[in-house]
Amino acid sequence: MNYDVVIGLEIHVALLTDSKFLCGCSTAFGAPPNTQCCPVCLGLPGTLPVVNEKAVEYGVKAGLALNCEVHCFSRFDRKNYFYPDLPKAYQITQDTYPLCTNGFLEYYIDDELCKTAITRLHLEEEAGKLIHSSGSIVDSEYSLVDYNRAGIPLIEIVTAPDITSPRQARLFLEQLRLLMRCIGVSDTKMEEGSLRCDANISLKPEGSMVLGTKVEIKNLNSFRALERALEYEVSRQGMVLDRGGKIKQESRTWDERSGKTMPMRSKGDAPDYRYFPDPDLPPLRLDPAWVAQIKDTLPELPLERLHRLERDFGLSRYEATFLVNYPDFGQLFLELAAAGEDNTALVNLLMGDYARLAREHGHLAPQRIAELLTILQEGLITQNRSKAVLEELFRSPLSPREIVREKGWEVLRDSSQLGAVVQEVLAANGDLVARYRAGEEKLWGFFVGQVMRAAEGKADPKLVNELLREVLGKAD
Repeated sequence: MNYDVVIGLEIHVALLTDSKFLCGCSTAFGAPPNTQCCPVCLGLPGTLPVVNEKAVEYGVKAGLALNCEVHCFSRFDRKNYFYPDLPKAYQITQDTYPLCTNGFLEYYIDDELCKTAITRLHLEEEAGKLIHSSGSIVDSEYSLVDYNRAGIPLIEIVTAPDITSPRQARLFLEQLRLLMRCIGVSDTKMEEGSLRCDANISLKPEGSMVLGTKVEIKNLNSFRALERALEYEVSRQGMVLDRGGKIKQESRTWDERSGKTMPMRSKGDAPDYRYFPDPDLPPLRLDPAWVAQIKDTLPELPLERLHRLERDFGLSRYEATFLVNYPDFGQLFLELAAAGEDNTALVNLLMGDYARLAREHGHLAPQRIAELLTILQEGLITQNRSKAVLEELFRSPLSPREIVREKGWEVLRDSSQLGAVVQEVLAANGDLVARYRAGEEKLWGFFVGQVMRAAEGKADPKLVNELLREVLGKAD
């Protein structure tokens, strides 16, 4: 039987604040375990939390970037459950009255513009971190707990179940990560836990309006893990349904080593979280003028920049996507394009050898790149030689012109000198000259290459072709 895939995501984004959500403890990553804790984030009796204003600002900013309705009234609740990484046995979150609702995110799948609805975005505090003895909860003998992470401010972003394939889920999460980094609310480092994703997936008969039984996959910490785990679940659930079985509503975890999802707990056995308003925190009331002020600080968002690069600079979708996905390259392009550099030559340079070198050594100053493009356009160096000049720019403080002079890489344009080289090459390949004149015109490229090699790559390619044409009579 054919099935429709139904996927919804719950994404936790750690906010880039200096201190925790409800206390003054540091959020810096990598400190020794349990050294960034205090009575407030450990929930000791008699402590009172105070909301971090910057966390609220970042939550509003994320909601606006996701086209959400930002509510000037929201409320904090206690979500009650016991787990070793939750020292208070409850989590401060937002249940009934979230900060933001009814948004969406647009992104491309190949050339098709897709939209995924955001049902809600709310603020909450992070739990601690369990460190499993074997690296996986499934087969560990014991786990240790680090409470440094407990109390770090999060936003939880919940999508509607309108994602229809594992690939689409991955592309959505990639675009969301890019957006969060663009607006500066999170570093989104998945390897450090700053961006984590839970996925809900079900299958239903193709075309049916009745949803299937939902399975939750917890703590997917990479794009690859998200896509692979969902692909596995599509296959697993399909086989169960094809055999006439029923899908068990449960939470599962992804085991990277086996390439399978593994059962964690039955959702039917899950306790009632007993949400109730937090008695220590008053409702959050925002000034609409403050929300409007935050909206005015939003930068150009990734999709807006993509369309501008295509529309105003004539870039292809592939070129524009590269510059959007790597914002430092995109900013460099915009600076140099505004200074009058040729868009095509510039983007080709940035996406070529420059990309590799910049990732290894850091970016060059824009004026050094501009001068390289200028001397290439002037014909001072050949296209092939420009690659060597570029590599030298990452090693040398000299300017591109100074490097070319020092290395003796100027294009050779002396007709008499090049003419002698052409004669030497043709004399050394008399049999091939005869074959060319007999109609084997594909040998033209061989002669050009031999002349360029004999001139150590410094010959003006246009002049080489002209001189060979004079001797061999080849038309354009």
